[in-house]
Amino acid sequence: MSWEYFTKDLSWESLASVLLGTLLLYGALILYTRFFGLKSFSKMTGFDFITTIAIGNLFAMSIGTGDPKLLVGGLLIGLLYFLNYLISLLQFKSNAAQNALDNSPILLMRNGAFLEDNLKRSKVTKDELRGKLREANVLSLQQAKAVILETTGDVSVLHTDKDLDVESFLLEDVIS
Repeated sequence: MSWEYFTKDLSWESLASVLLGTLLLYGALILYTRFFGLKSFSKMTGFDFITTIAIGNLFAMSIGTGDPKLLVGGLLIGLLYFLNYLISLLQFKSNAAQNALDNSPILLMRNGAFLEDNLKRSKVTKDELRGKLREANVLSLQQAKAVILETTGDVSVLHTDKDLDVESFLLEDVIS
């Protein structure tokens, strides 16, 4: 491969455009994040995940290829932030909207026992669950009072050596 492959159609002007475009779009991302909040990049919901992927794609395409143009890319990124904010606001204000737009957490284990139907429903294998129990330092299945597949795809392991039950508040929205 020749050096020309890397430098073909390369000019100082195009390098300066990429540099300036990167700085401007990166600045816009910082402003949008400050205005709409860090939740836009969290693993809270599927919408947040979609927004994060789309923003990254638009950022890279606007800078790397110029298509969409820098201004259009910046406006589209702002629109994605705004739509994600509106969905979050709607879910915050309406339980019906939250139920319609978001998944519910699913109980995978209760008091050391596997809930086979929920494992099948959520397509979580016992091998995956075993790994999550090890990560949580569970030494005995009886220590696992509740294992929950969260809406983010994370697995929460509520465990103790003591003879305690999980408070109902913690399992209020969980499908059992």
